[in-house]
Amino acid sequence: MKSLKGIGLLIITNILIMITLMISGTLIVNVVLPMFGIDVRDSFASMNLTWSLVFGFGGAFISLFMSKWLAKRGMKMQQVTNPSTAKEKLVFETVEALAQREGIKMPEVWVYWDDVPNAFATGPTRNNAMIAVSSGLAMNLNDKELKAVLAHEMGHVANGDMLATTLLQGLMNTFVYFIARMISEPVRQRNFWAGFALNIALQMILSVLAMIPISWFSRRREFGADAYAANAVGAGAMISALHKIEYLSNQSEAYINAPEEDTALATMKIYAAHSKLTGLFATHPPIAARVAALKARK
Repeated sequence: MKSLKGIGLLIITNILIMITLMISGTLIVNVVLPMFGIDVRDSFASMNLTWSLVFGFGGAFISLFMSKWLAKRGMKMQQVTNPSTAKEKLVFETVEALAQREGIKMPEVWVYWDDVPNAFATGPTRNNAMIAVSSGLAMNLNDKELKAVLAHEMGHVANGDMLATTLLQGLMNTFVYFIARMISEPVRQRNFWAGFALNIALQMILSVLAMIPISWFSRRREFGADAYAANAVGAGAMISALHKIEYLSNQSEAYINAPEEDTALATMKIYAAHSKLTGLFATHPPIAARVAALKARK
């Protein structure tokens, strides 16, 4: 039931985003650009590039600004504002202290009920972010390990990883739309449905290829967040937390039975298993590589 709710929310959200982008693109092409003496309506290449930019960056930024809203509605969550337990107090005060250290607005702190040990950070800006922690993580990690994981997530916020990833996603989306439309247009002029089918097929293929640099960047940002945690609370605590999270995740029935490549949630996991076929699309580096990088900092 939970998965059906998530799928339904995702479908509705994507439909609304598509409608928003179509309206926005139409206004930009027919009203905004002509106001500045830029008329792309008579040039297919210019029109194609404009629409690709609108859909590429528009979709990425709408998703970014909706990320907190989607996360809260995709999981059963409770915001922590007045901690009532020792664990809640530890989580809240750790995030608060790190936010003060960075001189940024404190992120919203949320907890959600899931046996899989996990935590994630999301939000459009450093001053408009949220950090969520699963019950499985809070209950199974000791205080030092939990602080290290929270520092890792605060590292994502402090480093501006969400915005940087969105910019890269928007650029890759633009390339996908532009190339697919340019190649399929001659076919579409001869046969609309054949051109339409080719356009969709090319978008699917190119989207998969576009995930390679996006996934590479995601792996890089994990090393950066680990380094932030090491500086904040110590490399030893982060190493211990990573080993425990890996062990607990592999033992969790919910994790084992989950789809191996859940791209919608992959970046919202502090640990993710690698594909058996290739690591090119992995959003997280292997635990061994992360531990090695942390040990090198000692």
